Amino acid sequence: MNDPHRWEYETLRPPREATKHEAADPKEALNELGTEGWELVCSVDYAGGGTKYLVLKRPLTDE
Repeated sequence: MNDPHRWEYETLRPPREATKHEAADPKEALNELGTEGWELVCSVDYAGGGTKYLVLKRPLTDE
């Protein structure tokens, strides 16, 4: 049985465009993770701006 208070976490680094300054749209990767039960929780940003990581979570399963 799943404990609703136990989570596992995943991080996704948004892909960068050729200039390395602009992030590409991570929608495809997020949709793929969503089908696996992951939910976006927050982003971790660089001190000077921009997103470093997207943090996702899903209930921990007993396997």
